[in-house]
Amino acid sequence: MKVRKPPFPSAGLFGTCETFQPEVGKELYAWAKQLFPLHRSLTGKGNLETLRFIQTKVPGLKIKALKSGTRCLDWVIPPEWNVQDAYILDPRGKKIIDFRKNNLHVMAYSEPVDKRLTLNELQAHLYSLKNQPTAIPYLTTYYKKRWGFCLSHQQRKKLKPGMYRAVIQASKKNGNLVYGELLLPGKSRKEVFLSTYICHPSMANDQLSGVVVLTALARWLSHCRQRNHSFRLIWIPETIGAIAYLSQNLKKMKKQIRVGWQLACLGDPGPFSFLPSRQGDTQADKISKKILGENGKSFRVWSFLKRGSDERQWCFPGVDLPVASVMRSKYGAYPEYHTSLDNLSFVRPKSLGEAYHLYKKILGLADENFYWRIKTIAEPNLGKRNLYPDLGTKDTAAAIESLSNVIAFADGSTSCVEIAERCKIPALECVKILRLLRAAKLVTAVSGG
Repeated sequence: MKVRKPPFPSAGLFGTCETFQPEVGKELYAWAKQLFPLHRSLTGKGNLETLRFIQTKVPGLKIKALKSGTRCLDWVIPPEWNVQDAYILDPRGKKIIDFRKNNLHVMAYSEPVDKRLTLNELQAHLYSLKNQPTAIPYLTTYYKKRWGFCLSHQQRKKLKPGMYRAVIQASKKNGNLVYGELLLPGKSRKEVFLSTYICHPSMANDQLSGVVVLTALARWLSHCRQRNHSFRLIWIPETIGAIAYLSQNLKKMKKQIRVGWQLACLGDPGPFSFLPSRQGDTQADKISKKILGENGKSFRVWSFLKRGSDERQWCFPGVDLPVASVMRSKYGAYPEYHTSLDNLSFVRPKSLGEAYHLYKKILGLADENFYWRIKTIAEPNLGKRNLYPDLGTKDTAAAIESLSNVIAFADGSTSCVEIAERCKIPALECVKILRLLRAAKLVTAVSGG
């Protein structure tokens, strides 16, 4: 059988990642502001509207659908759920809870209802947070038939005895689970994989920050003409969407995906944090830690035991994709999480811009993270290739120390990011040295990292 040689790496993406553009953060915040009012869930019109918005920024995005009732591994695609209106009227007929003012007021996937109830009867269908009295909680009931309203505990305590009317005008019927996919071919068919979720209503950080950052990265990657690897990007409903995607693509993903990242919670003012893959030592883990370590700020490392998003699916036994996650404050670890406090005032344009810039560096390194092998036996003659000073002094060794060290670790079994780490040099410096050695025909790429 003929063995396909890896593609000869081009200049790649890393060189385009150095300049920070603060205006990008303002643009991403404006996108989040437009998307915030849309009512998203596992399924429904809001998800389709969200994907169509992304399509205006990334025309190559494909919107795909799986029908309700489709079996996906151990799961089944649920009915499509859409809410037309929902509210509660107090004993005087005043509307006190209004879905149209805040779509968190309705528990996700609530059954339709139109009932008159006493306050005691109504309380069984009301949800609030005693320890966060001003916040409206975000609750779901995807796989059990019930209905409910969410409100602040402050508002709940003001309810007076009497007859109330609860109305949820919603439909559950056979429809579609929709998701977005973008595949950008590179010189290699091996892929860098990126994923985020589109199933939360009115969550600015734990939803839209990942959506807008991934959309901006997709736009950037679409305009890059020197991609060494192919890039696969998806916008899906969390959990069921990831499982559905695996049911359709698992064999191809296991074969093609080299490294990957799950994007979430990138807009808050907290420091960056890192959640590793299940294996903990993949190239995605090493690239993430290298770029975060060079970012000039401290970052928190979480255990995989604290996972909570779709890395649960991408790293599940039998799937075992090398997917890590770089976030700011991790989902579930900040007080505003899954409440109305995770709003547009909680995220910052600067934070979104910094996250976009950081991920550009991560993807740039991933695209050039090949395993390199020196072509010579014993040290090469650098002088005849104009890579060695023509005047030997006591400072000569220091002048070529990094280049010499990179050569020493170019053994064919050490990736670019591993070479940079062992040589204690920045990732970009290592990339530039390897480009220089490649131009001098001293190293060859053995495989992608």
